[in-house]
Amino acid sequence: MHSHMPLYNIIVPFATIIYTFLAQDGTPYTWWVGKGNEKHFYWGGSGPGIQKCACGIERNCTDPKYYCNCDADQKQWRKDSGLLTYKDHLPVSQLVVGDANRPGSEAKLDVRPLRCQGDPPTEVSFSFDVGNGPVELLVRSSTPLNDDQWHRVMAERNVKQASLQLDQLYKEVRQAPPQGHTRLELYSQLYVGAAGGQKGFLGCIRSLKMNGVTLDLEERAKVTPGVKPGCSGHCTSYGMYCRNGGKCIEKYNGYSCDCSKTAYDGPFCTKDVGGFFETGTWIRYNFLTQAAASKDSLQSFPQASTNLNLTREDLAFSFSTTSTPSLLLYISSYVQDYLAVVLHQNGTLQIRYNLGGTKEPFKIDVDHRNMANGQPHSVNISRHEKNIQLQLDHYPSVSYTLPESSDVHFNSIKTLFLGRVHETGEIDPVIIQKYNTPGFSGCLSRVQFNQISPLKAALRPRIPSPVGVQGQLVESNCGASPLTIPPMSAATDPWRLDSASADSPFNEERVIPGGVNRNSAIIGGVIAVVIFTILCTLVFLIRYMFRHKGTYHTNEAKGAESADTADAAIMGNDPNFTETIDESKKEWFI
Repeated sequence: MHSHMPLYNIIVPFATIIYTFLAQDGTPYTWWVGKGNEKHFYWGGSGPGIQKCACGIERNCTDPKYYCNCDADQKQWRKDSGLLTYKDHLPVSQLVVGDANRPGSEAKLDVRPLRCQGDPPTEVSFSFDVGNGPVELLVRSSTPLNDDQWHRVMAERNVKQASLQLDQLYKEVRQAPPQGHTRLELYSQLYVGAAGGQKGFLGCIRSLKMNGVTLDLEERAKVTPGVKPGCSGHCTSYGMYCRNGGKCIEKYNGYSCDCSKTAYDGPFCTKDVGGFFETGTWIRYNFLTQAAASKDSLQSFPQASTNLNLTREDLAFSFSTTSTPSLLLYISSYVQDYLAVVLHQNGTLQIRYNLGGTKEPFKIDVDHRNMANGQPHSVNISRHEKNIQLQLDHYPSVSYTLPESSDVHFNSIKTLFLGRVHETGEIDPVIIQKYNTPGFSGCLSRVQFNQISPLKAALRPRIPSPVGVQGQLVESNCGASPLTIPPMSAATDPWRLDSASADSPFNEERVIPGGVNRNSAIIGGVIAVVIFTILCTLVFLIRYMFRHKGTYHTNEAKGAESADTADAAIMGNDPNFTETIDESKKEWFI
């Protein structure tokens, strides 16, 4: 691709007391440095040697006395923007900002990437000369050929005709000229990639065959300067680093991760995209209706889904809050079908499915603990027809089956809401009455419904999408905080696989009023017994350590001084030896 016009886009908004580009005497306060370390005093939309901005050229600046909006030196924000298109001065390497040291003076500058424009390569040619002049066959692709994807080329010449085919889609055939040699007389070596001073090929070539013989390019590459063997691609070795559903994109000298179809961001699609919702804040993502699913709508909102009747959906998100009751997520339809995820007053989670307009929605009550405890919790819901898989946090997934009265289709999906429902129509009145006022307050992150990421679309509006925000939504990494509550052991885990029956982990009768369940009561009793035992042990040790001894009297036997042995000294001639020892030794213990 030829670089016809490198572009640089400079947007320079200013606020409060604005600094100026030019002093009163015309001396520049601000400039940029380009190629060759040269200073330039013109700006986007203007040209070299003209110390003006775009508004100065078009004569529509805020203050007609000046040639840039920021020269007006006003207190409100002003902006100058435009493209720098003079190639010999690009790229921009420095920006020097002056007159910004006054009290309240402030400046913001945005230098956008350098972009090259030119005709993308879409043609492949095959030329030869058999003695009666050069012949050239040309095929043209509908898409650029420098897209880092493999393309297959087949060129053939025989005594009757010549043909050229590209990607088995585009082909040109030309009959052989009536005069000329039937065979090519070639005497030079075979050149692959470049020959005789021509501009060399940059990329990969593989599976080269001539007359049915495969040529060993790798062996030649080992001994050819500037050529490396192997064309397996970077994604083969490093594609695993694109996480959370990110797609690895091949580059000539590397790779990148495409995170557009995920709820994550960053170089490897690992950065959580989360937002903090204040009370009353909500996000609405509109799915296309049958009437709106026109060609124009698809071009305006390429992320929107056109499949309005679903037999399966995958929903994943994380949340943290201390406010209950509240609505986390609601997906409405143009009929009575809906999906809702709510938090009860006691902090327990409930998933409500209504497919096919049944009288009562199918409810999944997750009542094993309070989830409105300010900790981040992850929710994964996957439905295929009537089978539902639910996974929370680190617990194993649990299966549920929709009742026979439910439909297998989620019909005519309309809108996805986060934080609060704000529409009229077939909305569950229980949702409106109990969970919709005043709305969710807390953190939501990595929200993804099938291939749609409504929260990311609201926080990163890089391309047009049918998403709207009401209230104050602030981007936050609140969902990236790790869960501080340790996992339960297998013996006490209420989500273990052998307890996945409908009456075991999710039975509402197990919840004690006030939000404390029986497991918590048992654990509290065990802790009380342990504390009591420790206190008793401490009392015993204190009594032992602070023991006070009383008087201790001994009456030595008569004649002890002249006794030959210790036994004789003790016994002497006293017949009351035993009684004397027993009565003369006395102790008092405290």
